[in-house]
Amino acid sequence: FTISSLGGIGGVAFTPIVNAPEVAILGLTRSRMAPVWDGQQFVPRNMLPMSISYDHRAIDGALAARFAATLKHLLGDVRRIML
Repeated sequence: FTISSLGGIGGVAFTPIVNAPEVAILGLTRSRMAPVWDGQQFVPRNMLPMSISYDHRAIDGALAARFAATLKHLLGDVRRIML
């Protein structure tokens, strides 16, 4: 598993390519402030676009989706990582 980040050079979107013998790669880009509806009003939130590429021969798509959802949940409130 590899983590690749293009945020440091200003990247805003890309498709990470899996390099053998690894079976997955997480791609991160530059974070940005964006308006997010909280149910009552728009509030500024720091957004970090990410994408995951994986070899379907080794990883089931549902597992990769759960991984991405868990990562989103943890990064949404970094205090959760400390627990």
